[in-house]
Amino acid sequence: MEDLIPIVNRLQDAFQHVGAGGGIDLPQIAVVGGQSAGKSSVLENFVGKDFLPRGNGIVTRRPLVLQLNYSKKGEWGEFLHQKGRKYTDFNEIRREIEAETDRMTGSNKGISPIPINLRVFSPHVLDLTLIDLPGMTKVAVGDQPVDIEERIRSMLLQFITKPNCLILAVSPANSDLANSDALKMAKSVDPEGLRTIGVITKLDLMDEGTDARDILENKLLPLRRGYIGIVNRSQKDIEGRKDIKAAMAAERKFFLSHPSYRHIADKCGTPYLQRTLNQQLTNHIRDTLPALRHKLQTQLTALERDVEEFKNFQADDPALKTKVMLTLLGGFTSDFEKAIEGSGDRVDTRELSGGAKINVIFHERFPYEMAKIEMDERDLRRQIGFAIMNLHAVRVGIFTPNRAFEVIAKKQIARLVDPSRKCIDMVGVELANIIRKIGEKLARFPNLREEVERLANNHLRECEVKAKEHCQLLINMELAYMNTNHQDFIGYANAQQRRPDSRNGGSIKKSGNTDQVIRRGWLTTTYASVLRGGAKEYWFVLRASSLSWYKDETEEDQKYNLRLENVRLRETEAHMLTLSKKYHFALYNSETKNIFKDHRQLELSADVEDDVEAWKGAFLRAGVYPDAASDEEGDRMEEQQCIDPQMERQVEIIRNLLDSYMQIVRKTVRDLIPKTAMHLMVLKVKSHISQDLLPALYSSNAQELMEESKVEANRREETMRMYHACREALQIINDVSSKTITTPVPPAVSNSLTVDRPPPRTSGASPPSSPREPRRPQPTRPAPQRSSTAARPAPPPPGGPRRPPRPPQ
Repeated sequence: MEDLIPIVNRLQDAFQHVGAGGGIDLPQIAVVGGQSAGKSSVLENFVGKDFLPRGNGIVTRRPLVLQLNYSKKGEWGEFLHQKGRKYTDFNEIRREIEAETDRMTGSNKGISPIPINLRVFSPHVLDLTLIDLPGMTKVAVGDQPVDIEERIRSMLLQFITKPNCLILAVSPANSDLANSDALKMAKSVDPEGLRTIGVITKLDLMDEGTDARDILENKLLPLRRGYIGIVNRSQKDIEGRKDIKAAMAAERKFFLSHPSYRHIADKCGTPYLQRTLNQQLTNHIRDTLPALRHKLQTQLTALERDVEEFKNFQADDPALKTKVMLTLLGGFTSDFEKAIEGSGDRVDTRELSGGAKINVIFHERFPYEMAKIEMDERDLRRQIGFAIMNLHAVRVGIFTPNRAFEVIAKKQIARLVDPSRKCIDMVGVELANIIRKIGEKLARFPNLREEVERLANNHLRECEVKAKEHCQLLINMELAYMNTNHQDFIGYANAQQRRPDSRNGGSIKKSGNTDQVIRRGWLTTTYASVLRGGAKEYWFVLRASSLSWYKDETEEDQKYNLRLENVRLRETEAHMLTLSKKYHFALYNSETKNIFKDHRQLELSADVEDDVEAWKGAFLRAGVYPDAASDEEGDRMEEQQCIDPQMERQVEIIRNLLDSYMQIVRKTVRDLIPKTAMHLMVLKVKSHISQDLLPALYSSNAQELMEESKVEANRREETMRMYHACREALQIINDVSSKTITTPVPPAVSNSLTVDRPPPRTSGASPPSSPREPRRPQPTRPAPQRSSTAARPAPPPPGGPRRPPRPPQ
């Protein structure tokens, strides 16, 4: 298992060109801390070379993925963006990091989340992978944006929020640890402290008489994985080119000679930090390896469907392009037929579409549009009265003129043209939507998609024109001959005897079963004051003779039961104070009475327009018709007509004849218009797509139609890269033949500020050379044996108590 870290390095390389790591969370260590906290010095101490940019302000402006690889062949560095080139001069590595940063961010302190990948091979390093992140700052410098603090924080969170990322929180010892930006950010994403390792720098710069012993012994702001103290080179040492090896020797001497740290000197320093990180990262990789393998296998399976389509595609092969076009057109034709017939593999559960939407247009929307044009009873009687008097002229009419019936009937029949045309328009819109939706599958070839949709829509418009012409022809045929010998027509004799108690614009007779449920569903009522929060949602049940609403679907708590006598429907708009995007309509009483209680009308609304249209159609079946206009002149005319009993009798006869004949005509139109739309539009477009579309496409330049869009070409390349990266990553992981063993997580620590903190020491007194209690002698431990089946134990927290090894059983 000693090769686990190089394995993750290979995985990082495999996913480097996929973008955002391909969504794979690889085990890694992210180094976070404030500016000038010593993060770069820690990394340089690991390598033993000066190779990172230095200066004032923000120096690290792009994440640096540093892969340390143990090698006996010498020391050199390699950048992933310059494969094959070896840098043996580490000063050149620094210059390349600066140049690559400037290429992406500019030369004036800009930042970028795109990482730079650097491999360092050396016999003086342990296998380790760290990510050096920009230091946290609060003030913008140069041309940096004013929100630089938030941008850096967002960049850091992109890395440290990942569950597989260990956090190396670097804090200087000469500042208050309770105010450490690194620890604060680590705590925000890792409140349990399972992934946080503390590093304390600048121990040699603390004020005289102070020390960080309580921190390093994990007593002040304790962490599960503890703290490790190190001493970096000072700015004077860096400017004087002090050798890092000499600096590490001075660091070792500092810990051995300092009275507060010499008892834990073997738990401090850069070498110990490097070994600890190597071991903890190895253990972390070992623990996350099974989940990583599972995620890779899942992602690979998800990609295989797209790859099967992409892997054999060659953009320059004409024969392959033709084959792909035939396949796509076959799928387009099949999808259109399935959308109409409702036999598709995928069923939309969110809204009506395709054939189902056309069915609603035929049986709900079209009857509703026909009902909307029916004249108000008073207005109709007024027109009949005018027609009778104009036909009598100066004579006193004794008999009812037949011509009056014909004039009024033709006028009513001619009004059926508009709803018939609207039905054709609605069917055309839905067919166009079907073509657009299934055309989305051709998005990979935008020229082909555009041409297919153009040809299909052009034919659809031609069919739409023919269907409207045929609708006009049907109405003209009804106007050409008034068949008063129709078997359903009541005739003159029956018209004289028929005296209905009430008439609602020639409405259809309701069925005898008044308890039949026509529709159920949720609607929002706004009959109360908007300012008092009157908009409430109820469960409505529409029956043939009543409308009831309940608290919920159980239909147990009934709020009201509204009888439908004299109830009419009108379209309304949303109240300006509600700022609602719902679709509204209202119910009211045609006799100017309150609809219920003290409310003049009942306003109802729904979130989806199709639901509102479906409710309107349901109310139509229940005998609740749309609002019809009336005027005061008609009221006065009706009063005048009521004065003359003979005129009233003649108006009533014509009215009864007209009611009977218009029921016949409306029934015919309601039956033939959907058939016209189905025959001249739906079936014709379906036939055109299946038979004429392919020859039309072949007559144009088929090779140009099969040009891939740049977006789809990039997506294909990205998908193929991701597929190969996942395969390579799985192969890399499967090469690990050792059995995965879980390493125990360090025990939890108290969340209090201190743990067993000793009494404060005076600045003049020298601290004891050992803790208050004598420590047990440290047993000599054998060097850890690397094994392919057993994991190395995690080190105890720095400064914590040690136990002698148990004797063998």
